[in-house]
Amino acid sequence: MAEFDSRGLPISTGSPQAARSYRTGVDLLLSAWPGAEDALRQAIDHDPQFALAHAALARLYAIKGQPADARASIATAQAIVARNGSPREIGHVSVVALAVTGQSVKALETTLAHLDQWPRDVLILSLPLGAFGLFAFSGMTDHDQARVDLCETLADRYDADDWWFLTYRGWSHAENGSVAKGRDFAQRGLEQRRANANAAHAVAHAMFEQGATREAETLLEGWLPEYDRAGLLHGHLAWHAALSALERDDPQHVLAIYSKHVRPSVSLGLPINVVSDTVSLLWRLQAYGYDVPPGLWEEAESYARSRYPNPGLAFVEVHMGLLAAATGRHVAATDRIDANAQRVADGALPAGSVVPAIGSAALAFANADHAECVRILEPVAGEVARVGGSGAQREVIEDMLLLSLMRSGQSAKARDLLDRRLHRRPSQRDARWMRQVEV
Repeated sequence: MAEFDSRGLPISTGSPQAARSYRTGVDLLLSAWPGAEDALRQAIDHDPQFALAHAALARLYAIKGQPADARASIATAQAIVARNGSPREIGHVSVVALAVTGQSVKALETTLAHLDQWPRDVLILSLPLGAFGLFAFSGMTDHDQARVDLCETLADRYDADDWWFLTYRGWSHAENGSVAKGRDFAQRGLEQRRANANAAHAVAHAMFEQGATREAETLLEGWLPEYDRAGLLHGHLAWHAALSALERDDPQHVLAIYSKHVRPSVSLGLPINVVSDTVSLLWRLQAYGYDVPPGLWEEAESYARSRYPNPGLAFVEVHMGLLAAATGRHVAATDRIDANAQRVADGALPAGSVVPAIGSAALAFANADHAECVRILEPVAGEVARVGGSGAQREVIEDMLLLSLMRSGQSAKARDLLDRRLHRRPSQRDARWMRQVEV
């Protein structure tokens, strides 16, 4: 009998057990839930020639920051489909190979072409979506709209109750400004599959964009205990709860969450999340005028330097710039700025000159030269989206500009920026800042 994946596409395996384990593993992967690696390895144990299981494992390794394992798994998948793969499977493996080996421009191009033929190839559709997807890291300024456009183009090809599609359709709309619509989709996705960290994440993002901080904290306090600490998004979801506490001006609760869930010594999350979550949360605390306890910056710096010793993704580079500036490592900050400027000149950094500009602005901010920070950051503020990540993650850069406007006496510009933010969503913190600049 023919075997199929979870969205009804044929898969080349003669083992029902392998097919069942593959479906389980892909769904666990798509929900950021523990157990995906074990399930995919079981599929391979049942059928060592199951190319798509090797490809899914390569995708998981790439997400987890294990490039050597990812390359080995995708090489095995390529060898198998070259012998006996269907056209869909050959295309699937080819796209995953481009993605996991860092050929992101070509990966995005081939992903979209593949989806024209096989729109229900859900693992391939997952590649351009999300805060760290191919669209987000493409260097585009309008990647939020691009995700919405792709989801809406394919919406009629997915079941109305498809938990994964609901999740990412919701996240995409919420990030693109249709927050209520996005939250509705994402909540339906969570209702369809509660063991779905990506859905909890999408709902938390929508709540953040609505200014619903209490609701976000309640959601996460009730849901997070169900999610094993080994889950890839466990620390990051706790980071969202900490942002909500910071919004309420409760730094002690922020630090309690940070110490229990977010700091590098306790988080089992993805390195990209551990670095960005720790740096941005500590930066916010310090910039907002709260004390960062001794040792926290040093721990974050040691972890980040061990994981990202050399310039890489724009999103990481932004946080490495914030980290070096905030910890007083100004020579290291300058070296990173120069290296990224050279990458821009060489055409090797898709996000462009906004990356070294943010690094220079962070250095000026750390030196309390707020007028200089404004001078550098204001002209590129409209291009910050090019670094990728989510709106909540990128807001730390806008906060740096806003605080620099306030501290350099540019109250009119600060009021204008705060007014735009407050019209987008309620914010206790922004309301407090607005009162300050209106004095």
